[in-house]
Amino acid sequence: MRTSNPALNEKAFRNSRAQESSSAMSIQGTVNKTVIMLGILFCTATLTWHQFQKTGDPSTVMPWMMIGAIGGLILSLVIIFSNKTAPYMAPIYAALQGFFLGGISAIVEVNYPGIAFQATVLTFGTLFGLLAAYKSGMVRATENFKLGVVAATGGIGLVYLASFVMGFFGINMPFIHEGGIIGIGFSAFVVVIAALNLVLDFDFIEEGSKMGAPKHMEWYAAFGLMVTLVWLYIEIVRLLMKLRDR
Repeated sequence: MRTSNPALNEKAFRNSRAQESSSAMSIQGTVNKTVIMLGILFCTATLTWHQFQKTGDPSTVMPWMMIGAIGGLILSLVIIFSNKTAPYMAPIYAALQGFFLGGISAIVEVNYPGIAFQATVLTFGTLFGLLAAYKSGMVRATENFKLGVVAATGGIGLVYLASFVMGFFGINMPFIHEGGIIGIGFSAFVVVIAALNLVLDFDFIEEGSKMGAPKHMEWYAAFGLMVTLVWLYIEIVRLLMKLRDR
């Protein structure tokens, strides 16, 4: 089983088998946990959104955004390295990501009206569309498919890392962050790869259920799926911003 999502890897399930079927991970249980996490994220995102809308001052939500970004990163590492903490940490992670995404969405909305709603619709439309395609067998997570998506995701990660490091020296990586043809093409490519990671996540969650992973892995799997959805939403926002600038 191969997935580019660091939260959903074979090692996570290999030594995590339930002793009784009643305490085993299930697909429905994972779906339920994912819905709970999305609900938490929506609530905290709404709080941050309304706070910015009342003041119109980015400085009022910036602390919440920083707490959400940094706290979310720290918690994600904790959950990845200790999946048994997922039932307690995953809901908190969802809340922190809500603060982060809510603040970003509200600020971007000022210059690009309606973009947050469009990105949300496209994110969930992609999620349900790919889920339907996966369940119907139209999209199959073959070994070659997995290898291609993992390789592309790794390449994107390296590009972003290089861009981040270059930024410390005042150097901007040309084209990819701009609204030109190359920049739009790059963002479109990243959105496609982020979306295809959902297929790998679906496949891995299904395999985890078949392997009889313990019940707490439902929270862990829901967390992994949330990581991909957050990434997909951010990349869709970036793409829409570049298209608007054109």
